[in-house]
Amino acid sequence: MSWPARIGWAVVALLCLGVAAYSARYLLHPPRTPAQALHNPLGAPWLFVHVAGAVTALATGSLQFLPALRRGATPPHRWIGRTYVTGCLVGGAAGLILAPGSSAGPIAATGFGGLAVIWIAVNILGWRAALQGRFEEHRRWMIRSWALTLAAVTLRLYLPLVVVLDLPFLPWYRAISFLAWVPNLVAAELWLRRRRGR
Repeated sequence: MSWPARIGWAVVALLCLGVAAYSARYLLHPPRTPAQALHNPLGAPWLFVHVAGAVTALATGSLQFLPALRRGATPPHRWIGRTYVTGCLVGGAAGLILAPGSSAGPIAATGFGGLAVIWIAVNILGWRAALQGRFEEHRRWMIRSWALTLAAVTLRLYLPLVVVLDLPFLPWYRAISFLAWVPNLVAAELWLRRRRGR
């Protein structure tokens, strides 16, 4: 791994761990649940399940990019991968249940619901490819999965900007329900196509 790649990995890993730690407070202190989540009629217990799954995915996903773990189907790679995919599937399923109750209305419900559906799908496809020994295809699906997992980070990068720039929260929150993950997925797809073209 080159030095720029190492620095990039470290920055992303720190952001993921920071978001995971920040989100984990919902598991330790349920009364600190944000107001918009409390207004979701589907909030309990699915918010708890969603956060638990997403925190697991964020905490384990970055590890899979370490060269020592990526060399072949090593036991650590397999077990960390299983933990990561389980976190994604649990977090995605709970997110799909939560989405229709979004306090920001049907647009945000569609954005976050779409993320949940695609997040679940790419992880199932990636896991199936690994089980069938199609490891290059597995790698591509899991890069897409990681791009979607990073929606938890990009969401929390966008939201403070809305506050700092004094933008109207509700319409921008609806936009962010798509902006948090669609550009990530597009960037991953472009990167994969570029790598394939070499």
